[in-house]
Amino acid sequence: MRTTPDLSRVEWVKSSYSGNGGGSCVEWAPAYVSSGIVPVRDSKDSDGPALTFEPSTWSSFITAVQRDEFRTL
Repeated sequence: MRTTPDLSRVEWVKSSYSGNGGGSCVEWAPAYVSSGIVPVRDSKDSDGPALTFEPSTWSSFITAVQRDEFRTL
């Protein structure tokens, strides 16, 4: 089982699509990719939890989003 690293001092990067309108925004911490995880969090809740993904899983998700493979509910 992989433990989540201390992310309290990590530099988060906001999605370029989030803008300044306060919409649905995510941030990720690219500095951790080399350690085998991609931390992701809700930018509107900076004290909230972060999800962690393997880099290949995160890459597949990003590719699916770019291809518009998800339907809007």
